Amino acid sequence: MPKSFRARAAALTASALLLPALLAGCGEDGDPGQDLTSQKLGWKDCPAPSDAQGGGPSPSPLPRGGTWQCATMKAPLDWDDPEGDTINLELIRARSSGPEDRRIGSLIFNFGGPGGSGVRTLPAFGEEYERLRTRYDLVSFDPRGVGRSAPVLCLNDRQMDAHFQQDATPDDSAERTELLQGTKSFNAACEDRSERILPHVRTTDTARDLDLMRQVLGDDKLYYFGISYGTELGGVYAHLFPEKVGRAVFDAVVDPTQDPEQGSLGQARGFQRALDNYAENCVSQTEECPVGDTAQDVKDRIAALLKDLDSKTIPGIPPRELTQTEAMNGIAQALYSQEFWEFLTDGLERAYDGDGTILMALSDSMTGRSENGEYSNFVPANVAINCADDKPRYTEEDVERSLPRFRAASELFGDYLAWGLVTCTDWAVPGAADHPDVSAPGAPPILVIGNTGDPATPYEGTRRMVRALGEGVGVELTYKGQGHGAYDSGNGCVRNAVHGYLLDGKVPPAGTVCT
Repeated sequence: MPKSFRARAAALTASALLLPALLAGCGEDGDPGQDLTSQKLGWKDCPAPSDAQGGGPSPSPLPRGGTWQCATMKAPLDWDDPEGDTINLELIRARSSGPEDRRIGSLIFNFGGPGGSGVRTLPAFGEEYERLRTRYDLVSFDPRGVGRSAPVLCLNDRQMDAHFQQDATPDDSAERTELLQGTKSFNAACEDRSERILPHVRTTDTARDLDLMRQVLGDDKLYYFGISYGTELGGVYAHLFPEKVGRAVFDAVVDPTQDPEQGSLGQARGFQRALDNYAENCVSQTEECPVGDTAQDVKDRIAALLKDLDSKTIPGIPPRELTQTEAMNGIAQALYSQEFWEFLTDGLERAYDGDGTILMALSDSMTGRSENGEYSNFVPANVAINCADDKPRYTEEDVERSLPRFRAASELFGDYLAWGLVTCTDWAVPGAADHPDVSAPGAPPILVIGNTGDPATPYEGTRRMVRALGEGVGVELTYKGQGHGAYDSGNGCVRNAVHGYLLDGKVPPAGTVCT
């Protein structure tokens, strides 16, 4: 299972388009010693996404004409040996729609996860960024280990189905043993199939890829839009290359000061807060809330459903049965966006009547499973990147000691997130640090946006990112809304602030609040 719900921090992007339908290798080695900064990219129309990227059709034509173009960039496999073997990184772009003399450069997006395919995600939300395309080429990429960029591979599809059927909240020693053994087997499969890439997927490696990308694209500075984990990547880039930062926006901010346990505990509070908001919203509607009479009743009935599913599954998407773990995944996925709350209500209402199809579809969206039973490599990449980044390795005893605090943070999600701490225990590669270093003295202003209702990257991390970046670098903006992220909510105040900065260089006043 993913280390935490941070595993889906940005995969909401693709799933937002797929849900309505659901509800109705390493590249070749390059020549050692070549100057990779002078390589020329062979842009061409994009093929359909691969299974590892999440599948689906080729990107649609651009709103104002033209097509999405893809290319392959070579990068060192090991940045400590930059003249050694190379890997292929997949890029996508939409050329600027404005006059050439108004073009600023390339605006590079990372949508987070870690593990999300930018090549698949950017076209899915291309219309959201049309205003930004007036002065930038819009660019995204599959980070190393992801999609078509030397993907991390672990279990096969059938094994992944069985993996996600495991009980992620064990109640006794037998269930604990099964969970720990399942995690160990998953990690061993990753080592067996992906040993070559596993030591080289740290965020610092991807930050160096970003700087190579900047140079290959012909920009003196990095213009960047990072969402969720993309804010951590952006912060690490700013730390390593402060003088190369251009205009940058961080949205849905990861707290860079926390270790994995603190981060998961913060998520327990964040998802509980989002569930509280959902329940209050449901019972405040003019029509009767179909899943509870009061907000507390809504939450009590959800807890009772999950308790029942712990001992007896219900039919899901045939031939699979909905388990407690998959129901919890589905509930969490729906809390990523207020637009999904109606799906959650429908899913709960059906589940109370013994029909788990909608909650299972939501769960599949979280774990990267397509309708035909094929999985993207989102979860393997997520685990590989997190485990390569995070130094702590937690034991069963550590989880037992932490459970009271997690349960106090969230009765519903506490156990799940606490047991997720063991994900990296048997990982083949040691973790780099307790938390990322994002201090960036000398960097220009970075716009840092937090959403007060964000479940996956709780709002409290926004100010900590601002402080960690350093004096005069982070500029905080608050959005009082629901869901994961702010720009894609469509809020006019947020968008005006982002457009003003990225397009015209106008930094909004620190402490700006959007409602």
